Amino acid sequence: MYSFGMAGAGTGVPFHWHGPGFGEVVYGRKRWFLFPPEKTPHFNPDKTTLHWLYNDYFHIPPSDKPLECTLKPGQVIYFPDRWWHATLNLDTSVFISTFLG
Repeated sequence: MYSFGMAGAGTGVPFHWHGPGFGEVVYGRKRWFLFPPEKTPHFNPDKTTLHWLYNDYFHIPPSDKPLECTLKPGQVIYFPDRWWHATLNLDTSVFISTFLG
């Protein structure tokens, strides 16, 4: 299944998990935060990723920080099955997600 989207800077998706897939940025930049399935992140599902970044992220001990990357146009990330992940659009972004299985 494919998903196509456009979103403004500062928007994103809070932590969630699902089956494996790929995320690709066509335009703009998107920051990803990932935790393995056994490491449930501490977050409020009613708050945005931007809120989490400004209010919670810097209180996480270094050994418990998520894996992170920033995708630029043409770059792709693979997210494994059941991995927690959240995204934050750093710019107005256009992106495609491909869900496997």
